[in-house]
Amino acid sequence: MPEQVERLSEEAARRLGSIDILVNNAAGNFICPAEKLSPNGWNAVVDIVLNGAFYCSRAVGLRMIESGRGGNILNIVATYAWTGGPGTIHSACAKAGVVCMTRTLAVEWAPYKIRVNAIAPGPVETEGAGSKLWATPEARRAMLGTVPRGRIGTPEEIARASAYLVSDYADFVTGEVLVMDGGQWLGKGMFGEERARR
Repeated sequence: MPEQVERLSEEAARRLGSIDILVNNAAGNFICPAEKLSPNGWNAVVDIVLNGAFYCSRAVGLRMIESGRGGNILNIVATYAWTGGPGTIHSACAKAGVVCMTRTLAVEWAPYKIRVNAIAPGPVETEGAGSKLWATPEARRAMLGTVPRGRIGTPEEIARASAYLVSDYADFVTGEVLVMDGGQWLGKGMFGEERARR
């Protein structure tokens, strides 16, 4: 896999002239109690999320360093990187690693004019993960009960925040994780019990 990433970065640089922005958005997840999670299931998710983000960051980061112009790396993580998430030990641990990588690279690569930040979205209306994680009306209602803002986020909201973090407007921001979850992580979390309404 590292070799494939290196070939991809070479081809992108050849076609585009340089790589100025990298977004590490690959994810793997499925609900499974830790005691039932196979080593293959663990390795698959950690390889996609943590190793993949490192391979891409390293390959593109080296090109950014060589260019002398710097660049921006944006990682997409999840709030259960801080809280853990029952049924998602593989993904939560991998995302926690990406948070640590974000902050480490932000410091190490700041002298090269490379900024590294992350976004931690909560529930977002997507055809992929969203349709699997709250597949029934009951599951959707229960999930919404955990979001103080009372709604699901939109891909456009995540895109606008991403555009800000990789723009010159955020030139003094590095090593940060922007949480976009309608206040959910401050409650019981994405997969917890329905939040009590007062």
